[in-house]
Amino acid sequence: MSPKLLRAYLDEAHVEYMVRSHRPAFSSSRVAEAAHVPGRELAKVVIVWLDNRLVMAVLPSTQHIDLAHFRELTGARNVRLAREEEFAARFVRCEIGAMPPFGNLYDMEVYVAESLTKDDYISFNACTHTDIMTIAYADFERLVRPRVLAFAEPTLV
Repeated sequence: MSPKLLRAYLDEAHVEYMVRSHRPAFSSSRVAEAAHVPGRELAKVVIVWLDNRLVMAVLPSTQHIDLAHFRELTGARNVRLAREEEFAARFVRCEIGAMPPFGNLYDMEVYVAESLTKDDYISFNACTHTDIMTIAYADFERLVRPRVLAFAEPTLV
């Protein structure tokens, strides 16, 4: 999915969005800083193997995934972070590390950290390392229908 196709998808779904460009940034904390977005509102996508399938875990940039707790909450036997080469082919026309949290467009189940549901808006990479989008969380939930779980913990600095 390209930024253009992502915009078309949101337009077709009648979702209002805001796009902001920023200097190139390759970590979620740097993206939040460059885009002037609170880290708790910037969603990052982590691709995880949940038993034998790839899923998206979406959490605030200020947190990290607790894989042991994620495994318990999902009832999975095996959980591990996916390596880029294991999922890159699913995200053609999207820069790796800048995937938007729309697993429904990539045939992937989406799990959202409960803490992201507390804000009215969600911001995320828009397929590039120089653009983010912001939409209402309610619209994100309506389109993606994620499973909401408390699997994220604050990242210690």
